[in-house]
Amino acid sequence: MTGIHQSMLTLQCHNSFEKRLGRPLLTTAMFSLVNPFAKRESHSDNTVITYKILTTLSWLLALVISFYYTFNSPDDGVWPRRSIWQQNDHYHTAFRMNHIIASIYWIVLFILQGGYIAHLFSGSIERVNEACHVGSHFILNNLFQFAFVMLFVRSLFGWAELIIILNFINLSSLYFRHPGYARFIHGAVVSGPLAWTFVAIFWNGAIMVPHPEALVARIFGNIFIWGIMGYGLFFIFFYKDYTMGFNLSVLSAAIGVSQFLRQVVALQWIFAFTVMAVLFVATVVVAVPAANKTRTSDAERAPLLSDNNNN
Repeated sequence: MTGIHQSMLTLQCHNSFEKRLGRPLLTTAMFSLVNPFAKRESHSDNTVITYKILTTLSWLLALVISFYYTFNSPDDGVWPRRSIWQQNDHYHTAFRMNHIIASIYWIVLFILQGGYIAHLFSGSIERVNEACHVGSHFILNNLFQFAFVMLFVRSLFGWAELIIILNFINLSSLYFRHPGYARFIHGAVVSGPLAWTFVAIFWNGAIMVPHPEALVARIFGNIFIWGIMGYGLFFIFFYKDYTMGFNLSVLSAAIGVSQFLRQVVALQWIFAFTVMAVLFVATVVVAVPAANKTRTSDAERAPLLSDNNNN
């Protein structure tokens, strides 16, 4: 009886151990299946169709709202209501931008994003899978962009800052989890929105603080402008990402031009153009060897391809 009793206890302990071990594993597996941000090697047909629909609709939502409020002010709301660039021009902060340069940046970015969406409808399974890998983050970015614009034009700058920070976390997660994808994805979905979001934290934050045009606010602006350079150099030299360097240099130019046109005798426009120049030079230093390496690789592959075709 003692032996039977011991066997029963052993069996019970074994079953208990399996249950304890299996439940977390099962829970993790189930969470991975339903988590839209989890990494996957491939995607089902239904998932691809879902990404096609949600990606297109969210992109159109962000595009239409951004375009509409570029030229129009909202009709509702308690606080002052202005269009995007009316808000920008109303507050003479240290991060006020030139709306022409910034608008060109966004027009090009939306066009590139349209090209990314087209890859979801590609006949190449590899391209479709690559586009789907970043789809959830891109959809969330579009929703955050929509929410930010709706809050910003209604002068709800505190809530708008929260949205920007959340999107910065979303896009940073996307960047570090998917740093090596093709440029058609990286520039349109990752580095372009991330560069804007980082600068927008300062842009909207400078408007949000009390007395944004005061001397103290401008002194802090003179300090924080260098953060753009440090952020860009980090990606240029550690990740060889010249797209981040170029994007941030363009946005620095937008700040520099606006500050110069507002006040010639000031430090901010000098600092902004210095940041722009340093980032642009660093971008060229990294981009030129990368382009030469690509051409060399293609030239080396060409004879092999020719031989294979002849055979």
